[in-house]
Amino acid sequence: MQRFCLALDLKDNPDLIETYKAYHAPGKVWPEILESIRTAGILDMEIYLTGNRMFMIMEVDDTFDAARKAAMDAANPKVQEWEDLMWRFQQALPWAATGEKWIMMDRIFKLD
Repeated sequence: MQRFCLALDLKDNPDLIETYKAYHAPGKVWPEILESIRTAGILDMEIYLTGNRMFMIMEVDDTFDAARKAAMDAANPKVQEWEDLMWRFQQALPWAATGEKWIMMDRIFKLD
């Protein structure tokens, strides 16, 4: 099993942030989105928020491939609808490439 950590910002607007959080409350994420996450080999996913900066932790199985997940998402109209909706609340990190949303983070410390 592997762990990936990613970051993305929300627009710095308290009302938008609260609405974004409401979309991610238990039972509120669309079932098609949860299915697409699980089908890609993602075993667990958590998103944390501080201010407007989000941090995602994904635990994945050996079948997970980020490029394959991106292709699956691009071909799934419901996932694209969700992504378009979420982009109303999100903003790219300043160092993100054009069109890049969640940015993979590098681990710089681990307590052994």
